[in-house]
Amino acid sequence: MTDATTDISTGPLTTADGRPLKAALAASLAVRRRRAFMLVAPLFLFITISFIVPIGQMLFKSVYNDGFSKNAPALVQWFKEHPKGAEIDESAYAALHSDLILMREQKTAGEAGTRINYDISGTRSLFTGGARKAAKMEPPYKEAFIDADKDWGDPNVWRAMRSASNPFTIDFYLAANDLTRDESGAITAVDEGQAIYKKLMFRTLVLSIEITALCLLLGFPIAHLLATLPMRKAMLLMILVLLPFWTSLLVRTTSWMVLLQSQGVLNDIFVWLGIVDDEGRIQMIYNEMGTIIAMTHILLPFTILPLYSVMKTIPPSYVRAARSLGATSWTAFRRVYLPQTLPGIGAGGLLVFILAMGYYITPALVGGADGQMISNMIAFHMQKSLNWSLAAALAAQLLAVVLIFFWIYDKLVGIDKMKLG
Repeated sequence: MTDATTDISTGPLTTADGRPLKAALAASLAVRRRRAFMLVAPLFLFITISFIVPIGQMLFKSVYNDGFSKNAPALVQWFKEHPKGAEIDESAYAALHSDLILMREQKTAGEAGTRINYDISGTRSLFTGGARKAAKMEPPYKEAFIDADKDWGDPNVWRAMRSASNPFTIDFYLAANDLTRDESGAITAVDEGQAIYKKLMFRTLVLSIEITALCLLLGFPIAHLLATLPMRKAMLLMILVLLPFWTSLLVRTTSWMVLLQSQGVLNDIFVWLGIVDDEGRIQMIYNEMGTIIAMTHILLPFTILPLYSVMKTIPPSYVRAARSLGATSWTAFRRVYLPQTLPGIGAGGLLVFILAMGYYITPALVGGADGQMISNMIAFHMQKSLNWSLAAALAAQLLAVVLIFFWIYDKLVGIDKMKLG
């Protein structure tokens, strides 16, 4: 029985109710597409609101800051009319005077000064003090400003104001790479003692790679044991693997502080065993070692679970067949078993690496000065210095590094082969 009839003499195929078959199929597909869209719409909306929009705002904030430009219209106009290298004459100081009067009325001198302070430390007080004194100043304004504070004659201050007169800037990315601008506006490296961000980014990358490697080395045999044990024993071991997820991250981190400190449990055991004497206790906390140990323990389950999900699907007969054909245990493992676990190795390694790159609480508690990561500096600028644009630039670079490694993984293994459990 069919819903369509064919009338060669009268025209195209139609459905039982007389509609053209092509139009009926198109309508049916449209209904299915609408139903599918309605099913995924909540998830798409959630991802858009919680993921895409915040990342977009972060990227925008890293190149946009109008803290000075919106509060200094006269200076913005003066910089537009006078190209770089123009003399800072009386008209420039008159525009500055006009803007400081406006800032005092609108109580925005601190906001404008904070924007310049991101480039030149100490200039926020210069603006707040200048706004208080501006009402009493008389022409010529250039002499009045320099008499009030000699920093108003500093070419670097005017260079910073010219740069900040455009709300769109790459200066925060320059700062995130330990670069700055000189008096002429040319890009130059900061002093060696002030160069911290590239070192932190490199340390974060190295620590994340080391933690990923340790998690893979420790997680591979555990996952293999889980995949080969009888189900009852494997479930018991799986509970032990998942147990850290049932404990607060803060509790786990502070537990490591108790274990690793100089007078802690591990050092006491080493002294008792005679490995070290009481005066030679090993410093395992507030340094890179503490960060690596604590983060490896916390992230280890994220390696075991993807590996286990892959190993569980590998038939044991493959290795037995290789052994029966004369391969040694090592050869069978290297040539037969290991290649089949690569999707799990790649997925677990990538997951741990991404999590390690952005970890904050653990390095903050057990890392000390030597074990801090770039995420701690991002948090500092978000919470303490309130330089959100620099924090956004650092976060954008961190995101770029993660995307590069994700691209490398896709080329070597393939995202379609990723198995997370």
